[in-house]
Amino acid sequence: MPGLCLALGAAVVALHAGTVDLRWTHSVQKTEWRETWQATDAGLVVKQAAVQSSGAGMDPGENAVFKDGFWVWHPKLPPQPQLILTRSPYTPGDWHVCIKGECRDLGSYFPGIGPEQAVTLKPCAR
Repeated sequence: MPGLCLALGAAVVALHAGTVDLRWTHSVQKTEWRETWQATDAGLVVKQAAVQSSGAGMDPGENAVFKDGFWVWHPKLPPQPQLILTRSPYTPGDWHVCIKGECRDLGSYFPGIGPEQAVTLKPCAR
């Protein structure tokens, strides 16, 4: 099974994991959104999504259940070849990349990264 990598231009960082939780704060609602992504041979598969509250285009998905302060559901999306994680100066924080419960800011993987630079999450060889 493939692993996951972050890429910024020619710089690539292997995450040494096949599953990652992405967390960020919505720029309008100012509430947290979470998604769990897994690398597969077919691409990136979203396993779960969760949002603290609805509004501003953040409505919980079909069959969402309220659990531990979040609306949680299992999106039905086809595998994605990659995710583009766009960093915005309009959000109160950076993306958080969480592996087995340990979270780091996206910017910590690429020292000197600008506030509006995008990072790609994609499957890669372990």
